[in-house]
Amino acid sequence: MTKKIFIAATGQNCGKTTASLSLIHLAQKKYQRVGFIKPLGPKVTEYKGIAVDKDAALMCQVFGMGRDLKHMSPIVLHSDSTRKALNGELDLQGLEVKLLKACAALEKKCDFIVIEGSGHPGVGSVVNLSNARIAKLLNAQVLMITGGGVGSVIDTVYMNKALFDKEGVEIKAIMANKLLAEKRESTLEYLKKAFRHETFSVLGGFNYQPVLANPTLSRVAKILDLEITGNHRDAKRIIHHLQIGAPSTQRVTELLKKDTLLIVTSSRDELIVTLSNMYQIPVYRDKIVGLLIPGVQNISDITQQILDRSKIPYLRTTCHTTGKLYQTISEDVYKLQAEDTEKLDMIRELAEMRLNFDELDGLFT
Repeated sequence: MTKKIFIAATGQNCGKTTASLSLIHLAQKKYQRVGFIKPLGPKVTEYKGIAVDKDAALMCQVFGMGRDLKHMSPIVLHSDSTRKALNGELDLQGLEVKLLKACAALEKKCDFIVIEGSGHPGVGSVVNLSNARIAKLLNAQVLMITGGGVGSVIDTVYMNKALFDKEGVEIKAIMANKLLAEKRESTLEYLKKAFRHETFSVLGGFNYQPVLANPTLSRVAKILDLEITGNHRDAKRIIHHLQIGAPSTQRVTELLKKDTLLIVTSSRDELIVTLSNMYQIPVYRDKIVGLLIPGVQNISDITQQILDRSKIPYLRTTCHTTGKLYQTISEDVYKLQAEDTEKLDMIRELAEMRLNFDELDGLFT
């Protein structure tokens, strides 16, 4: 009989995808045939000529699940799906049948299946396929991913648990994720006290890792719709710091931290030249991921030559202000990409260090 674990969460950005990646990685060490399904996909992309959810495409690429792709994302929601559902233009029964067939196909091939929910447990209700109802239809027990606090976690767990209780779905464990390292043990202790009368177990997930939340240079280029010029090999570098080059040139260089993306307006010739030259020095290359250059003023010819000759990666825009760029990058919630090999390797390493797969696996039947 195939073992299935439904990965739910108390809200967005709790770490469902990271948990799914971790469980698949660990499960492959124990089970011969491991599968993945994102039953309801609200974030659509085209992969191998098929419209699928982005997380299904990610798992397919990372774990080589190409043969099962057509079953891994049976239902995708488009921008007009809500309107169509409310107007009676969607075959809701047909969607349910499609979901059941996809999961049944995977069950015939897999010993262990990770089922990743979408958003919070209520997502999908408009098509009568909330996370809770999908778990019921697929006869899957739930691992609920939460944030790393105490009071807020208790509140959101009970609020979301009500939806699963209504459907008669059992939550076997909650996993507190993005824990502050210095408070990890005390946080888990308090959560275990708070839920001591519940039937589910309380597990610890990952400590908060800024590296997993921070974007790469290629991600910044994508969200700003700009082209990277210069050294494309640095496109996968993770940006740990975002710095506005407003002070004097000397002060900007003094404030440089490891893996920094600098926003420097096109009128700052001296600063652009200095950073371009610094990028060619190994000790400073570690600090400079690249430049983001806004401004309607043209870069002077000599500065442009130095900039290009240095091969420092840079993005050029005349349509965004410094403040808007800073805000857009800071507010971006980064989703993992298959090309993020450094992050994926880190997730695998953390999974082996932080997660007791045998304990987790033993909770599910």
